[in-house]
Amino acid sequence: MSVFDKLRSSKRKTPPVLALYGIGGVGKTTLAGEFPDALYLHTSGEETPVDLDIPAIEIESYDEMIEAFSTLLTETHPYKSVIIDSLDAFEKMLWAATCARMGWDTIDSNDKGSPTAFGKGYLEADNDWLEYMGGARALSRSGVNVVQILHCKVKSFNDPLLDPYDRYRPKLQDRATDIIMEKSDALLFMSKRASIKQVDKGFGKKENKAVGMSGSERVIYTDERAGFLAKNRLNMPATIPYVKGKGYDALSAYFYTPHDVTAAEDEAA
Repeated sequence: MSVFDKLRSSKRKTPPVLALYGIGGVGKTTLAGEFPDALYLHTSGEETPVDLDIPAIEIESYDEMIEAFSTLLTETHPYKSVIIDSLDAFEKMLWAATCARMGWDTIDSNDKGSPTAFGKGYLEADNDWLEYMGGARALSRSGVNVVQILHCKVKSFNDPLLDPYDRYRPKLQDRATDIIMEKSDALLFMSKRASIKQVDKGFGKKENKAVGMSGSERVIYTDERAGFLAKNRLNMPATIPYVKGKGYDALSAYFYTPHDVTAAEDEAA
């Protein structure tokens, strides 16, 4: 058998696995709810906006999330999209599952003699994150959009070329963020559009100042900038305006055509 017998097109043919984060109240869940025939898998405390009515299941543990994925993969269902809200709340369930599996009391300890000291607990949790993302990618291969919603945090970034500066990033432990970014087709950051105006500082001096617009103008950022993490492998433009009710149409113009593929094809793409 020749290696060339394995030749195939590298073009992806599955719906995307997305991670969507942003500032509070910017419309993350509203945008996710625009995806077609969606099932809402939410943690305790997360709710859809009052004008959004979609089927929902409350997820209370890591095992329940994995079981939900398994059911969607093995049973007939009407859903074309799955929304997970929020991934940062789910992270605590994942840590609990890691600790139970390893017989630990905590995922992170300051005790030098602890098996979870020096970040070793988070290192072990990588295995559970990879299992979770394996399930998300399997849903994609089966023809289902996956939208993961996260909150954000501000953290200092030590750029080796510049002085340290603050930037938005998903509200996850750093190793988890790396896995979500690597295994998702896009990490999208939502925010209000900022404008620059001159502020009078007195004595004839003026200063440029970024001002967040309080109106309805929202933006989806798809590429990394100094102020936030983002990425996509869907050939999206750097910014996509978000208008309520039209967000899915704006994003889906860059999605793959749904088509069942094998796990090997998905990994190779």
